[in-house]
Amino acid sequence: MAELGGMLAAAILKVVGEQIGSVIGGQIALKMNFDEDLNKTKMELEGVDALLEDARRRSITDRSTRLWLKRLKDFMYEISDMIDEFEADTQAIIQPSARKSSFKNYLATMISCLTIGPEITMANKMDKMRQGLEVITDQHRKFELMEGTNASEPKVTDIRETSSTLETHVIGRTGEKEKILASLSKSMKKEITILPIYGIGGLGKTTLAKMVYNSSQFREYSQVWVYVSQTFDLKKIGNSIISQLSQKENESGYTGKEMIHNSLQKLIANKNILIVLDDLWEDNNSHLEELMGLLKVEESGKVVVIVTTRYEGIAKKICTIQPHKLVPLTDDQCWNIIKQKSDFELRDDKEELHHIGQDIASKCRGVALAAQSLGHMLHSLSFDERESVRNSDFWNLSDSEDTSLTHALASLKLSYSVMPSYLKICFAYCAIFPKGYKIVKDDLIHQWISLGFIKATNNLSTWKLGEKCIRQLLGLSFLEHSKSALVSYAFVLLFVTTGMDYENDRLFTMHDLVHDLARLVMVDEVHVASKQGNTGGGCCHFALLNDCSKPLESSKIRALRFMECDKSELHDAAFSSAKSMRVLDLSECSMHKFPDSIHVLKQLRYLSAPRIHDAEIPDSITKLSKLIYLNLHGSPKILALPESIGEIEGLMYLDLAGCSRIEELPESFSRLKELVHLDLSNCYGVRGISVFLGSLTQLQYLNLSYCPNIGEIPEDLSGLSKLHSLKLWADSFNSST
Repeated sequence: MAELGGMLAAAILKVVGEQIGSVIGGQIALKMNFDEDLNKTKMELEGVDALLEDARRRSITDRSTRLWLKRLKDFMYEISDMIDEFEADTQAIIQPSARKSSFKNYLATMISCLTIGPEITMANKMDKMRQGLEVITDQHRKFELMEGTNASEPKVTDIRETSSTLETHVIGRTGEKEKILASLSKSMKKEITILPIYGIGGLGKTTLAKMVYNSSQFREYSQVWVYVSQTFDLKKIGNSIISQLSQKENESGYTGKEMIHNSLQKLIANKNILIVLDDLWEDNNSHLEELMGLLKVEESGKVVVIVTTRYEGIAKKICTIQPHKLVPLTDDQCWNIIKQKSDFELRDDKEELHHIGQDIASKCRGVALAAQSLGHMLHSLSFDERESVRNSDFWNLSDSEDTSLTHALASLKLSYSVMPSYLKICFAYCAIFPKGYKIVKDDLIHQWISLGFIKATNNLSTWKLGEKCIRQLLGLSFLEHSKSALVSYAFVLLFVTTGMDYENDRLFTMHDLVHDLARLVMVDEVHVASKQGNTGGGCCHFALLNDCSKPLESSKIRALRFMECDKSELHDAAFSSAKSMRVLDLSECSMHKFPDSIHVLKQLRYLSAPRIHDAEIPDSITKLSKLIYLNLHGSPKILALPESIGEIEGLMYLDLAGCSRIEELPESFSRLKELVHLDLSNCYGVRGISVFLGSLTQLQYLNLSYCPNIGEIPEDLSGLSKLHSLKLWADSFNSST
């Protein structure tokens, strides 16, 4: 499925083109020919951009075109890194003391820095960059690519959005729900009843499980929902069930199987329990027997378990009653889904489009997810564009022995191919999360912004555009609202330590097939650690690792996050080579302190390091001059912020919730004039915040809940004209000023 890898090229090119445009005539143009060079580069990229639609179409079946697109994309990253590196070096020179010197002296210093020293000059770098770009762009001539696009090719500029309301009408599965409920009613006299639902990905196994889960038949049951995933971990499953039944989180979790079993027996005894084990892949007999043994009730009580899995063999191994095979929907049912999702009945030309729509529905091969995604995509397409969808080359690709699964993926690829560039790259980035991960809306948008994927327009701020992307991905079924009863341990601990509430509509997951699509798009972009190690992926730009105690080998990583990292010490040279990093997410690490190499991350915009154990945040963190997001919540051991915190003048988001031992904010705090979001909730010791409020004129969100020592808040907050959310003490209210 490598044919998807080239689709990112146009999106990356657009990001870099905008980056070049933003620096033309700005601080970077200190030598006379820089503006000219940058303009020529921008024009060269615009010329290539006109050919990319034809290249994208050809790349579906032509390997050499895919390779050219990959080279072009990689070179775009190099151009972006070069510009950012030079800007960072420029900014490092302009220290507060330098700002006070005369412009003549400043200019002389800058020119000296550009032409003297061991580093290659910016002019030489620019020249080499242009030469390299010419070599790559000249290669397109042998492909005889055509400018412009075929008028009949679907080109969606603004994909239909969806609301946050969950759909209540599910087409084609009501009868199967009733069949399952009837089967369970006959069998629930046993101590444990296990009914698996099996079928290929995208058919609606999880949806059907939700329908049973929410039925009135189980209203009086204690309910548990566990996402199992391809990585089978009996202890994790057991601890998740315990947490949900007890409605509290054990910070470390039970580590021994006997402890888990004993705790479960106490919680299950004399109760009626419904457990859904969603997406089970494990087929090892002994592991499945352990799982069944874990859930058996020794005292009077009743446990009903619904299992969803793709494989009949697994279903038959774990069942106690006849498994339910989920059959594909009929073509008519798929057509009804497409009509529902595309508002087909409201179209004036529906009679002309009817036969095309039915043909497209038949290509879904009964897969509900395929019909949902295509329905949203088809909403705004013309007759010719719908014909192009029906005749697309994607339907002819054969990547799986299961034709239904192949066609489901083909439909998702089609939906992806017509996304606008900004949405393509925002969706593809979600490949950095593991399967089943609960993605936090605000964090995802902040990461998109930090990576430069979304830019403000005349009509929308970057944040509003980020929210629009979320709604569009929900509409395409590329994201879905999380329905699991419990979020991850990291989130639960955050709420315990900070007292925060969490809104359900801010958590999202991705269907397994959609996640597969994201990984296919990012096939050469994302490095995912294996259990054996995590420092590979030298050519990747995004990484998901599981061991923070080793140095990172790749210098090209732009975003790095960890999963289930149980190490407490970051390697001192952990990031010494990662000079291109924009996003660093340490939220699943339990760190003692920041590594010494943190200051080299000159491009870093996003840093999430909650629950850090160090009493002092190193002064070197203030050298991260491009940082816009800093999250240190739930870190009660921190005694103070660095005195020079004000040097991070572009900081827009600062979360110190639960940093209860901080008593005073540094004097330089008043220089953080770009702050939009400030959370000091549960900072019991902090004093005198009111003296800084007059300086923080961009604030939109301010949380001072449970801060008894903050002093008097001025009655007149007219200086904070953009503030729309203010939380004080244990109460909160919204105000529009």
